[in-house]
Amino acid sequence: MAVKKTTSARYKDISFAFGIHPVKKDISKLTDEDAVKRSVVNLVLTKHFERPFHPEIGCDVTKMLFENISPITALNIQRSIEDVINNFEPRVRLQEVAVQADPDNNGYVASIYFYVVNVPNLVTVDMFLERIR
Repeated sequence: MAVKKTTSARYKDISFAFGIHPVKKDISKLTDEDAVKRSVVNLVLTKHFERPFHPEIGCDVTKMLFENISPITALNIQRSIEDVINNFEPRVRLQEVAVQADPDNNGYVASIYFYVVNVPNLVTVDMFLERIR
């Protein structure tokens, strides 16, 4: 009877850097928490109607960055991030999203705190959201 070999990596994704793995000579990959972090960042930066065949997936953050910098806009960004993560990332148990205005640098600092399902460590994603023309 053969023993089934299990790996510790539960979630996998390719790295967008398209680096080559030094041993396997294949595209390097992201696993577990790093893969979920990348997915969260991609969801936050995706606009509605940007993904083919899935116009519902997206976040309105990029539209809000052109509004006046204020606590109300920061709250709207926070709610939009919470909505997109809760609706489209089932691997995440969201704990908190904190968005602070940074008027000196013309942007917002967003900190997203969450647990990956079945992983006991708290994961933090920090992003600086700014207008890009």
